[in-house]
Amino acid sequence: MIQVNDCRFEKIVKKNLETRGLDFNGFVQVVQKEFSVPSNETFVLTTTDRIIVDGEKLDQLKDGTTLYLLRKIDQVLLSSVEEEINFVPHYNTLIESGANEYFIEGQKSLPCALAELVDNALSATAKNSGVRSIEIRLFFNKRFGKPAIIVLDNGSGMTSKQLNNWAIYRLSKFTRENSTFESEVEGSDPPAHVPRSLNSDISFFGVGGKRAVFHMGDAVRMISRPLGSPDVHELVLSKDEFQEKAQKKQDVYRSKILNRMPGDVSHITDDERFLRTIIAEETQKESFTVVVITGIFQEHINYLKLPVCFKEWTRELAHIYHYYIHGHNGNCKADVSPTSDDLRRIDIVVTLWASKRTEKMNLREVEDDMQTLFINAAKDTFEFRAESPDGGIVEGVLRYHPFLYDRETYPKDSCVNQAPGENDDNNEMESEATGQARGRRDIFECFWNGRLIPYTTIPGFHWCQKKGSRLPEECYSRFSGVLFTDGKFRVSATKLKFMELEKELEQRGTHFTRVCPIQKSSKRGDIQKEFTNWLQNCHETLDKQVKFIDYKETVTRSEVQAKKKQHPWAVFSSIEQHGRRYTAGDIVKSQKPAQIIHGTVLKFFLHGAHKGDVFATGGEVEIKREPQGLYEEITKVIPIAKIDMTATDENIKNHIENERKKLPDRLKVDWPEGNVLPENAVLPAGTPIGPIKVEILNGNGDSISSRIQTGTHGIQLNVSLKVVFNGATEDKVLSLTASYISKKGHFFTEIGNLHRLGKYTLTLTTVLSDTSKGVQTVYGGRELPEYKHEFRVKEGFAESFSVGELSSSFRVGEPFDIPLHMKDCYNHTTKPPPNIKPALQSSGLELSYETTTCSGVLLTIQGVKAKGKLPNYASVKNYDIKVTLPRLKNDTQTVKISLHPGNPHSLLVKSKTNPVEVENGNPVSFEIEVHDEVGNITRFPGLKVYCQIPGLDLMEKDCSAGKADLETKPVNHKIVNGEPQILEARFEIPSQKQVAPVTRQLMVMPSKRISRMELFSQREEELVLKNNENIKWKAGGVLEKLFYKLYDEAGREVPITAEIASNIKVTWGTDVDQRNLVNGWLPDLQVSKHVDGEHLYQVSYQEKKVSFCFRIVPCPDEPAGLKATQPQSIVKLGETLSGDIKLELVDQYNNVTKKLTSTCGKSFSAEAEGLDKTSIDFKWNESCSCVVAIGVRFHSGSPGPRVIYFHYKEFTKSVVLEVTAGVPSQIKLVSGPEQPLQVLNGHDIPTPFLLQLCDEWGNPSPDENMNVEIKPSPVTLTLTTEVLNPMDTEGKTCIKVNQIEGSKRYYALEFKGSLNGKSIPGPSVNLTLLPDPNKPVRLSVDFDRNVKFSAGGKFPVFSVTVFSEDGSPMTAFKPADLSMLLWEGPPSMRPATITELKYRKPVEDERKDCYEFREEEIPTRVGEYTVEFSLQTNKKEDHLRSQICVNVVANEPITLEPDCQQQTPVVFYCTEMANRILVENMTLKITDQFGNSAGQNLNGTVSISIKCPEEERSRILPLFDGRTNIISVKLIEGSVLINSLAIMEDSPGENGSRYVLHFKPEVTNPPTSLSPFELPFHFYNDFENQQKKVELMKKKDELTEAVKECNKFFHKICDQKDLLKNNVDVSTRKEVSLRNELNERGIKTEHQLSITDIKRCLKQKTSELETIEKTPRRIFSIHGKFNGPDILGMVGQLAFVADDDVARVISWILQGDMDCVITTTTTAAQKLYEDTRGNQQVMALDNILVQQEDRPLPHVAILDGNSDLVNF
Repeated sequence: MIQVNDCRFEKIVKKNLETRGLDFNGFVQVVQKEFSVPSNETFVLTTTDRIIVDGEKLDQLKDGTTLYLLRKIDQVLLSSVEEEINFVPHYNTLIESGANEYFIEGQKSLPCALAELVDNALSATAKNSGVRSIEIRLFFNKRFGKPAIIVLDNGSGMTSKQLNNWAIYRLSKFTRENSTFESEVEGSDPPAHVPRSLNSDISFFGVGGKRAVFHMGDAVRMISRPLGSPDVHELVLSKDEFQEKAQKKQDVYRSKILNRMPGDVSHITDDERFLRTIIAEETQKESFTVVVITGIFQEHINYLKLPVCFKEWTRELAHIYHYYIHGHNGNCKADVSPTSDDLRRIDIVVTLWASKRTEKMNLREVEDDMQTLFINAAKDTFEFRAESPDGGIVEGVLRYHPFLYDRETYPKDSCVNQAPGENDDNNEMESEATGQARGRRDIFECFWNGRLIPYTTIPGFHWCQKKGSRLPEECYSRFSGVLFTDGKFRVSATKLKFMELEKELEQRGTHFTRVCPIQKSSKRGDIQKEFTNWLQNCHETLDKQVKFIDYKETVTRSEVQAKKKQHPWAVFSSIEQHGRRYTAGDIVKSQKPAQIIHGTVLKFFLHGAHKGDVFATGGEVEIKREPQGLYEEITKVIPIAKIDMTATDENIKNHIENERKKLPDRLKVDWPEGNVLPENAVLPAGTPIGPIKVEILNGNGDSISSRIQTGTHGIQLNVSLKVVFNGATEDKVLSLTASYISKKGHFFTEIGNLHRLGKYTLTLTTVLSDTSKGVQTVYGGRELPEYKHEFRVKEGFAESFSVGELSSSFRVGEPFDIPLHMKDCYNHTTKPPPNIKPALQSSGLELSYETTTCSGVLLTIQGVKAKGKLPNYASVKNYDIKVTLPRLKNDTQTVKISLHPGNPHSLLVKSKTNPVEVENGNPVSFEIEVHDEVGNITRFPGLKVYCQIPGLDLMEKDCSAGKADLETKPVNHKIVNGEPQILEARFEIPSQKQVAPVTRQLMVMPSKRISRMELFSQREEELVLKNNENIKWKAGGVLEKLFYKLYDEAGREVPITAEIASNIKVTWGTDVDQRNLVNGWLPDLQVSKHVDGEHLYQVSYQEKKVSFCFRIVPCPDEPAGLKATQPQSIVKLGETLSGDIKLELVDQYNNVTKKLTSTCGKSFSAEAEGLDKTSIDFKWNESCSCVVAIGVRFHSGSPGPRVIYFHYKEFTKSVVLEVTAGVPSQIKLVSGPEQPLQVLNGHDIPTPFLLQLCDEWGNPSPDENMNVEIKPSPVTLTLTTEVLNPMDTEGKTCIKVNQIEGSKRYYALEFKGSLNGKSIPGPSVNLTLLPDPNKPVRLSVDFDRNVKFSAGGKFPVFSVTVFSEDGSPMTAFKPADLSMLLWEGPPSMRPATITELKYRKPVEDERKDCYEFREEEIPTRVGEYTVEFSLQTNKKEDHLRSQICVNVVANEPITLEPDCQQQTPVVFYCTEMANRILVENMTLKITDQFGNSAGQNLNGTVSISIKCPEEERSRILPLFDGRTNIISVKLIEGSVLINSLAIMEDSPGENGSRYVLHFKPEVTNPPTSLSPFELPFHFYNDFENQQKKVELMKKKDELTEAVKECNKFFHKICDQKDLLKNNVDVSTRKEVSLRNELNERGIKTEHQLSITDIKRCLKQKTSELETIEKTPRRIFSIHGKFNGPDILGMVGQLAFVADDDVARVISWILQGDMDCVITTTTTAAQKLYEDTRGNQQVMALDNILVQQEDRPLPHVAILDGNSDLVNF
């Protein structure tokens, strides 16, 4: 089956046709028949790729192929066409599944993912004849819609077949078919070899693009237009769509390609509105491809838009495509050779729209990618070539980065790419790790077909390694390399790594040859020898090693043997070598093994007359040997090269310290008599110290005598002893000095008695024996050894004590403490002796204590208790307690105390008998006492005793006085079987938990009170009723002959007296005979007639204290009728009643009898008007034991009440149901505008549509949930509707059409309703849409399109015509609304600030319907600009725009200028080249007056000469290098690069003079005279004295430039100030105008309004406006078809009268004139009258006489009683 789409017309018709058994002619006949193609009409059948189908191609078509039926081959698609495709993955997905296809974790994958899409774009643009343009646009701003990443190119595009192939995973270029037909298939031969393999053949795996898009987001839209095709093809792949198809078990690999015309945005949603601008650009492009990625992951958005990360990943992209962007020589700043014609310009532009900024970056402008850094940091290169055994070609370049003066020039990379999977700890890439330039990085970066493969680097080859070479090792870390391979070498599918590149290049058959840098041809020879010679030459000529810093003086060195070398020697304080700085004072070590010197740097020597910092390859250093005093020769001079740079400061210091250990290091202290004084010892007062023996030890721990030898000197040593008391001030207690005694050392005798308490310091210090200079403890810059010993003297042992503060008043049994203070013999407070046991004694008391505790000097006797009987309760007695501490000299002290009764301990309750007898209902009394633990009655404030007896409330009694009497409330307890009851009374003191509760028994005796009642019924058989009994009785029956009896607590019957009978109460009956109650009779009880549950009845004595209760349960009687219960009383016509009608049998009192059974349903029947008897049925309901009627439905009749009669045997029951209208099923038009209906485009329909909702029988069927909408046919008509009145209770709604927009034609307005998802049909109204002559729809701009836009000139005259909808020019708008906008860049790159030019006053000969912009200035900078003409007549509507792209070119060439500002050169009379250079790397260009390059077609020469300034005298002129006074340089395309220009060695010239470099362009047939460029410079022959002056002149140039920038900034601020001032003036005038308008409208603004007041006023007026708009209005139904400048409208449309009564009266008065048209002039009225042939009433305002009378309206006059106005 073939799908054919008839695309000849706007409405596409699709049909599937069978081709089996048909030839081409037969198939054509079928097409003509199916699509009704006239026989005389020509047409073509094509594929979606616009390939014409003929007989041969028809046979090659596959099932499901989509074809177009077109009028001609290049016909534009009038509507979009969808094409079904399949994209099942290729089988390579399986057989190549082992390849490395994944982004490596930890790597920055986004640049690599974007590179996959750029690869595709490079391949697509490979055959472009002009600039190859690739754009990456990132939309991360909500105003553009959802986030998106877009990659665009201007390549050859993709056909629908190629787009289908793109979607197939793993379909490489070697296996894909790019066309449906074999004759159209292109070959895939490998490209020819080009330099650096820049062949753009880098997209053929069929993997990278899809993996990249779904790595960044979850959906992709591919948009492409192939070259020569009028169609645009779109394909959308979405993760959500894949998942949804998988869940629904649908074919996941099936989708649709949308084929459409360029610029069609009808299918674009609002959240992808950024695509509208991109799609709008399609009409200007012949071919393109756009990749749109949406659903971007948030972490990718955060990374891509961050300013720091934006610079990082664009730098990575520039690195990957460096040689595609800059050519095979790379981004070399010094290279002026033109780019090869074979490599056309490639622009890769990245644009980011973030929420707060917009950034644009052309990757050509990136200056810090690694290849740019490598190329420009290199001073020499080594090029080679390798060829593998299978014919693979590798081009290689090594670049040398020399050590210059003070640093390595090997470029640093803060974001070094590591090989995936390697450990960071073992892959340190920074050079600091090894001290070399390249560090541990690999040498070669690898490019495949010109594109970087980021995760493959090669450490080097055998011939570029250090093997036996004499060159320093660091030379081998100063070169970088790059390899360029062709397609013969395999890479992974994601192009992140080479598969086996290093292994293939190490094969035996791989040959390396050097490439001659001039002829670019291979040079046979030994590659390793060539490389070594090249590296040695680089080291000798390019590396600069040592820098001498901080010149001090020039000296003569007499110690130098050669007299010629003794003078001059420059002295410096610092040097820098290999990145390390040595300064006077640093410690160093020499390299010579025989005599290694360690010491401190004093100064550096450099032979020659040098002043200031200078670089050299060597020199000498003077070192002071360390440690001092150990060497006869204190200083030593060695070559700087002998400094051991591998020695660390730590190693040098360790060696010096080891040498210094020969000097005294520490003291050894011994205690001969064994009384060692420990560190921080604590001695009792009076303890002696010593004797002490001291020895002096060296650093190795050996004892030395008092005299030691240090170099040529010797020293004598003694030891001093000092004891110091460390109090508030240090007091010296003792000071001694001991000389050395043979075999004893230094000896001190015993130190005397020390008894002051505190800290002491014993200090032993080594001192020099020479006391002429005082006590000296320092030698050789070091402190001599010293020994310090800290100790402390404490108090002695305890010998006496004293009693501390103690309270004198205590309670019996209450514990208290006795504090005791210990003292020694010096009266110092001291600690108590261990294990001491105090003894306590007192007459008349029993004393005890718990324990003793020690805290410092305090001994506390804790828990002392005193017990004894007091004379009488609450009395106090005094006692003496004697305290004794054994083993003390003074061991006894006496303590006086006062003793009170103790705390409550027990409770005593007294009663006469036990148990206590009490008659039920009487109180009982108790006596209560509170005792302490000895038995003393104790007083205690707030002491309360509680008594708890069952059946009584808790009782409380105050016992603060120690005793009290308690009487309870009457005891009322239930007597069981007339027996006495035993109760327990509990007494306790809750506040004193230690007091145990006390209980006493109570015996409650039965009383003679009435306690029980019994009821009886004296019938045929006596009935005894039980209390709380349920009795079943027939409803409506009587329980009679009831009597009662009473009993006391002992069970004895109590005779009924009149008094007792008077207290008998019953709950039934209203009139009770007291005489019957005295006799024991109760009134008869009438049972309820309704079976409605239980009924409680009660007989009580004395207000229910004694009562008897029973319940009567009524039972139904025999059936007497039929009862029907309906669930609801309303049912819709045509619907079945919701719920069942319950049918039951009832007795005479309407009680349900439950007599029906499950077989009774067949005996029921029903009848009613319009009842559908076929649907009704009677079923048995088991849950309620009844019959239910189901399926009650009415199928005819009108709404209203209906009576249903139900029959069962002899019983009949009627039920009334309210039948309402049926379910809404149609909409009727009640009223609306007159027909035929004609409306102007963009206008409204003044008369609303009144609609009625009805059921299928035409009855009004209201439903407030109904939604009614108007749908136009065809759907190209746009409506804006408003519901004036929502669906009301009558089912009516009113809808007004406020605006209609569309093209001129006939339409139908179809009214459709929606109720709960169900569509309700409605009426249809025909409509004719007419174009609006006053609505602008198009701008036409006319100008001279052949004019040249020269920078700084004038734009041509732009004639702008505004066309209305009817196609005619219009002028009905304000010219101020028309503006001209200008900005730099394409239309899609609209900046935030643009230049706006307003329309000026017209000239005399200007057309009235044409608006001209004259004399507008062209920008002074060349480039692409966009001129936009904009019209906005209404702020609520979009601008009407027309854009023109202009290319501003340079003006006439007038001068020769450098490309950047040049500083004033200074040269010297000398031999060094660096001081003779005039200019270096300077580019001169021929420019116009605005600095734009204007010499593209100008070739010739530039003559360079030296002259004197014109205002100065003539003098000797310097000569250029080569002894010439004129140099000629070729001028190519108006540009010339001067690499280096210098004066000759020892050039003539006048010292301190100023000269001018004169650059004169000489061009054949220049368009204008060209001004030369002149550069002044200074010449000196005294280099040393002019160095500072040169620095000052450079500073002057910098300040001059800064002043110029400040002036520019100042002028810019002035311009902004003038602009702001102008804006303020305009705003002030506008404010005055607005104030006047507000005052005219009744809003007073006399005072200055704040912004808050304005907002409040706007909010209030907006609210009033919304209220007015929402208020329902009367509508004037006559449509006014008349409009014009002087026509106001019909009378009924000119005003709205709010008051209904007034409106009704005025309408009645003007009923014949409501359709009269009012005009402002009589002329307009006459013209309208003639145009309508006299059929239209008209009235002109200039002919109306208005009488100024204030008379009331008639209805008001009637109400006021004015009879004169009644007959109006």
